[in-house]
Amino acid sequence: MNILLLGSGGREHALAWKIAGSPLVSKLWCAPGNAGIAREAECVALDVADHAAVIAFCKANKVDLVVVGPEAPLAAGIADDLAAAGIKAFGPSKAASQLESSKGFTKDLCKANNIPTAAYERFRDVDAAKAYIRAKGAPIVIKADGLAAGKGVVVAMTLAEAEAAIDMMLGGGFGAAGAEAVVEEFMTGEEASFFVLCDGDNALALATAQDHKRVFDGDKGPNTGGMGAYSPAPVMTDAMCQRTMDEIILPTLRAMKARGMPYKGVLFAGLMITADGPRLIEYNVRFGDPECQVLMLRMMSDLVPALLAACDGQLKHFDLRWYPDAALTVVMAAKGYPGDYAKGTVIEGLDAAAAVDGVEIFHAGTRADGDRILANGGRVLNVTARGASVRAAQASAYQAVDRIRWPDGFCRRDIGWQAVARES
Repeated sequence: MNILLLGSGGREHALAWKIAGSPLVSKLWCAPGNAGIAREAECVALDVADHAAVIAFCKANKVDLVVVGPEAPLAAGIADDLAAAGIKAFGPSKAASQLESSKGFTKDLCKANNIPTAAYERFRDVDAAKAYIRAKGAPIVIKADGLAAGKGVVVAMTLAEAEAAIDMMLGGGFGAAGAEAVVEEFMTGEEASFFVLCDGDNALALATAQDHKRVFDGDKGPNTGGMGAYSPAPVMTDAMCQRTMDEIILPTLRAMKARGMPYKGVLFAGLMITADGPRLIEYNVRFGDPECQVLMLRMMSDLVPALLAACDGQLKHFDLRWYPDAALTVVMAAKGYPGDYAKGTVIEGLDAAAAVDGVEIFHAGTRADGDRILANGGRVLNVTARGASVRAAQASAYQAVDRIRWPDGFCRRDIGWQAVARES
């Protein structure tokens, strides 16, 4: 098979690494890719936003399957355009992608189908939003309705913070993505990430994971796209996974099919595990980043047949095998992230780091300059390890981190702390 992977981040490097290991694959391209992905696939300088160019490439190179990594191309309808051109694509339609591209759409769908989630209201007017916030009190959660690269959520602990978030969002801080704000009840519990492959009717549960959103140790500082993750998430017991399928995932698939927008692809439910059980925080219509990195390291089965089964409506009798080991990934980011940061700084010691037993290093924001690897983004590397326990995986990952020489980078030193505390 000839496969084209779209994207350039750590998630895509993990997918490229896993797909490249499949005996079914004869040729793998990635557009645009990065310095790490170039070891697994041929990187091509395609503009992913130019759907006609992507289609032309697929036809010229006899591409059998397109795997879409990030959310923006899906929200722009790339899966629809590829399908219309007779090219198989893994990823939901533009209509189905509203589960991520519009928080309001998802909240309304949950309300209409009794799917457990936080109480909410939608606002386009600043004064109306502030009046609602004052009536509800803090803490309270403010979300931009549209896609904001993982940064469109403010967990406001005070009324002043909440009102400032409304001023920022409805005042154009996120452009069109923040034209509408969703104001939600603050939920308490433990967060977890739950992934399923979907074929329009059926859902196949993947492994669970837990992400670390805040930039600094001790879950301090602003939210990021994710500073690390581990799998499995201990809070997601077999019973909790079953409840999540029965109360959240399957009702969503039924509702989407009833609306004429069947969901195919990977569905990522961000959950709050409360005293009453799982509640949906939000949906993403693609693999999580950095959760994908730990899932791919734990997946024993070939990923490619699973992607094809999702595309072809054949998941009902499909299963995947997983290593019993834990996996953990540490994100190394450029100093200043998630604010302003420098690009072009030199990273050394990657081969020595990758030599640590059980470690894979996935590149997120890198580019090659001759033999040198340069930082080319905010989140730059995902140092990922497998081990018999989360503690063991954590030890290997940080052993590898300590071999990397990059004075302009930083990472959290406490990834996996909740699971390690449970283990001990």
